[in-house]
Amino acid sequence: MNIKKTCCFFLISLFFQFHVLAQDNIIYYLFKNERQAVKKIKKIYPNNYLLKIETSKGNMLLILYNEMPLHRDNFIKLINNKFYDSLLFHRVINNFMIQGGDPDSKKATKDQFLGDGDVGYTIPSEFNHTFFHRKGMLCAAREGDEINPLKASSGCQFYIVQGKLHTDETLKKTELRINKQIIQQLTDEYLNNAGNEKTKEKYNYFTEKNLKDSLTNLKKAIEPIILPRYEKLPHYTFNDIQKKIYKTIGGTPHLDNNYTVFGEVLYGIDVIDKIANEKTDNNDRPIENVRMKITLLQSKK
Repeated sequence: MNIKKTCCFFLISLFFQFHVLAQDNIIYYLFKNERQAVKKIKKIYPNNYLLKIETSKGNMLLILYNEMPLHRDNFIKLINNKFYDSLLFHRVINNFMIQGGDPDSKKATKDQFLGDGDVGYTIPSEFNHTFFHRKGMLCAAREGDEINPLKASSGCQFYIVQGKLHTDETLKKTELRINKQIIQQLTDEYLNNAGNEKTKEKYNYFTEKNLKDSLTNLKKAIEPIILPRYEKLPHYTFNDIQKKIYKTIGGTPHLDNNYTVFGEVLYGIDVIDKIANEKTDNNDRPIENVRMKITLLQSKK
């Protein structure tokens, strides 16, 4: 798939005719209606699976990336088995994402906690720097790093990115967050250097007593000292296309290189916003159930 298409195709369902806008190398495909969108998407992406997610808030059209065959094939298998039909978007956080795919949600009671249901297996991570967490991306949910250091994906749960707009400053901070293992390694080396015994003592004390604010402030004081070494080491960085899109379209950049991105919404971006704006309970579950039905509109050629 052409990298420009991969990174820059973005469809909005609020316009009244099909046309193309090009600005700063970002292309927006705009569709009149769902029927036209299906026809045009099949023409643009003839070799990709095309899906439709139907909800009470509207429909979304998505493609799956062939570059993530494990996730693609597993998702298609579940769709063909009608696994997702009547499941809920059970976790919704405005300016972040909408999540679904928990099999326990199909017959869940009103106040039932959801999010732990699965299919008994995981999918190995398939990271690709070309595919990142801009708005509208389809991604695999997973367990946290503490119990899942290889970042394997859930066999069934997924989320769609809503996110928010970012600045150069927030993106720089996000890069440091993504590269936290390198930062921690350099911090440990600094603390173990001769002459830093008192700083190390404070660091260990704050950690032992779980004094988060004090520990954060100490890390911030150490950061400028270790950054020169950090910049010389190989680490994850956002390229110019990613920076442009995160600043103009938005997304969740802190999830890059941590969760597998395996598809994208090409029609119905406004549906993401509608679901994300739903009122939720203390567990981020929408008060009013938002169910889904996923159907396959085009198979991979």
